[in-house]
Amino acid sequence: MINEKILVPAIFAAFILLEAVTGRFFQKEKGSTRDVVIEVSSSLTIVLITVPLIFAVAPLLVEAVRPGSEDALAFLPWWAMLGILLVADDMTQYWWHRASHTFPVLYNLHRAHHSGGYLSIRTAYRNNLFYYLFMPGLWLAAILVHLGFYPVYAVYLVVKMTVIFGAHSAWRWDEALYRVPAFTPVMWVLERTISTPATHSAHHGLHKEDGVTHYKGNYGNLLFFWDVLFGTAKITRRYPETYGIEGMEPVSAGRELLWPLVRK
Repeated sequence: MINEKILVPAIFAAFILLEAVTGRFFQKEKGSTRDVVIEVSSSLTIVLITVPLIFAVAPLLVEAVRPGSEDALAFLPWWAMLGILLVADDMTQYWWHRASHTFPVLYNLHRAHHSGGYLSIRTAYRNNLFYYLFMPGLWLAAILVHLGFYPVYAVYLVVKMTVIFGAHSAWRWDEALYRVPAFTPVMWVLERTISTPATHSAHHGLHKEDGVTHYKGNYGNLLFFWDVLFGTAKITRRYPETYGIEGMEPVSAGRELLWPLVRK
């Protein structure tokens, strides 16, 4: 059985290594101590506190409503579990992400993800400390695991996090493939199915006038298909030259990490 608790950190570390050996991890010219504080704080919080808390509390809530519900849906075939996870976890995350770019209250929980002047594996978990705590998909995933989805969820999570890490990484795995004519049909399908460095970097671009940046779209995490389906996709096969938040005054690291508790 896949041990996602080991594989996901290992894959994260592999992307760090890839960026480090190619000189793209430390971001010395674009990053600052402020960025390090935000990234370390948010990354450690989601891994060590937020996710374990959600996966501990969600089963208790389910059991309070329906005692004896553990593994109640374990009889479902793997493909049905996968389909349910894609909707309950990944599609809801698309809508949570989209809502975070639509409603100012939610954007305060997400702006840290975009305030760095670069896109890197460093930014994969970069968010307000409450952003993931309130993410519906995480709670639904925890409930489904309690109901018997764990064997499928473990594989699903490894695949999903690999795609997300790859989409954020400054090491662009798709760039070389775009230059190979034989891969053109494959890449056409792939870039409309999962998030890639090209499609996701467009979401992080600084200037919409560059013809690449698509700040109000390309919200998908595992599946870019949600953007295609719901009309928010932009595919250019190019990458923004600059990253960040256009036209917004910078705020303190404390506010980005702890809003609404810190408002300055």
